[in-house]
Amino acid sequence: MKKMEVKIIPALISAVLLVIFISPVFMGIFNIGNAVGIIVSGSLTGIFIFWKPFTEFVKQLWNKPTGKIFLCIFTAIVSICIVIAVIISIFMIRAVNDPPEDENTTVVVLGCKVKDGRPSLMLKRRLDCAYKYLSEHESVDVVVSGGQGSDEIISEALCMKDYLIEKGISPERIFMEDKSTNTSENLEFSKEIISREGLPENITLVTDGFHQCRAEMLAKKLDINPNNISGYTSWYIVPVYWVREWFGIAYYYIFG
Repeated sequence: MKKMEVKIIPALISAVLLVIFISPVFMGIFNIGNAVGIIVSGSLTGIFIFWKPFTEFVKQLWNKPTGKIFLCIFTAIVSICIVIAVIISIFMIRAVNDPPEDENTTVVVLGCKVKDGRPSLMLKRRLDCAYKYLSEHESVDVVVSGGQGSDEIISEALCMKDYLIEKGISPERIFMEDKSTNTSENLEFSKEIISREGLPENITLVTDGFHQCRAEMLAKKLDINPNNISGYTSWYIVPVYWVREWFGIAYYYIFG
């Protein structure tokens, strides 16, 4: 019986990634980021565990004309996807934090899930980020942006306003945009409020770091050139949302 050849270190790394992509599912987080991450890391884990049979299969495939064509096309597609993912990631990293140089700005907090009338962990961290900035810059006003979902008892905007007031931000500094249903509407409707209320048109977006790049792209489509400050995101869910943003940004470039 032949001894099975296993690539132990790559197998362990891919197995850890598989766990990272699966774990958020048990917290109710499932999106294209999970799906792609599970498929890729799961496939790599299997390949590295069964390395010898895999390489033999590839060799057999390569010896057939159609197999050779398939492998060449598959390798080209994977290579292109990796290059695109790296390029998008570079832009995402660059967009994570770009704070304004002065106080001539209006903070816009992008909405997120509300649970039982209270901010979800992700939304709370965006608000804590906004609170820190607003506390340090007392002349700056804020627009909290987010409508009410079918499974939310109040709008995201009202939830955010209540939270900031509880933290000590004056109600006079907080403006609500409670009609939007997505990031594009967050920005469009917030821009209308800023114009109507005579607030500074230089906008500082507050969202999660992984979301900043796409939010900035949508803002520029509305002739907004924003600054960015990012809320903290738990490390164990960053990969899921990071991969999801690859697809969101690519979709925007193609269809936006």
